[in-house]
Amino acid sequence: MLKIGVLGAGHLGKIHINCLKQIGNYQLVGFYDQDPNTAAKVAADMDVRNYTSIDELIDSVDVVDVVTPTISHFACASKAIAKGKNVFIEKPIVATVEEANGLIRLAKEAGVKVQVGHVERFNPAFIAAEPHINDPLFIEAHRLALFNPRGCDVPVVLDLTVHDIDIVLTIIKSKIKTINASGVSIVSPTPDITTARIEFENGAVANLTTSRISLKNMRKFRIFQKDAYITMDLLEKKADIVKIEDVQGQPGPFDMTIDLPGGISKKISVEELETSQINAIKTELERFHDAIINGTEPPVTIEDGVEVLKTAYMILDEIHKHQELLEKHLG
Repeated sequence: MLKIGVLGAGHLGKIHINCLKQIGNYQLVGFYDQDPNTAAKVAADMDVRNYTSIDELIDSVDVVDVVTPTISHFACASKAIAKGKNVFIEKPIVATVEEANGLIRLAKEAGVKVQVGHVERFNPAFIAAEPHINDPLFIEAHRLALFNPRGCDVPVVLDLTVHDIDIVLTIIKSKIKTINASGVSIVSPTPDITTARIEFENGAVANLTTSRISLKNMRKFRIFQKDAYITMDLLEKKADIVKIEDVQGQPGPFDMTIDLPGGISKKISVEELETSQINAIKTELERFHDAIINGTEPPVTIEDGVEVLKTAYMILDEIHKHQELLEKHLG
């Protein structure tokens, strides 16, 4: 049984602690949080040991689960890696690309496993849809959230868009060609609403729209590929596929068909994909356990996390250019 400890007992950290208590293959040793009041309350409410030293916790475990604010990810993860511990690290992997490249080097030198918490990979809607996704041509994603000051320490691209970047990079097997992006700051010092158009070398295009000041929550993907249209509602954990197929023989009385130029007829079928109502955070932690025990690659590798971060910063660079043009135009 792997001993695991959690660094950070904020909103997400408490969710991780609760999930780890339910996973029989882990022994949850305890947690550390720099806020003594938070630590005392979590220890009492969740019946888990509160370590008062980061080093003491790291020395007591085989696996370190980093759920601290992004700005401290590198310091926490590098300390754990230096002590030969496997590390699960929440998204975004670290705060800067330089830190990300440094973390890859440290992990390779130490020979430890690192998994990044891009949790939407384990969303039941994505799990159901992924086998049907084949060379997508166009992707449209909308991730809208009610305002929450908790995420305003970083731009919305690093807080929320990274989820959708990871999905896009997972299903489009091509290098990025160009990115165009814009964004505006409404209530925080950094962009709160952004839109990005990512064009890939194979011709595929992904449009990503993100807002953290919306009046409703939404996490939807629309994926278009040859002869199929796939929708994923990551919030409701539902997925559908619309297939367009050649009509074979005489259509049935209830078949939906369309007639195209040249005497071509197509049949349209709509299927609601079966989803299993799993806990995505619990599942990603279980999969990391399996990767460590079996000596296999984690499902979301450190390299995956770095590519997402690099893409996020490419988007932020384009947003900055757009803001400079806007300011120049407005005088």
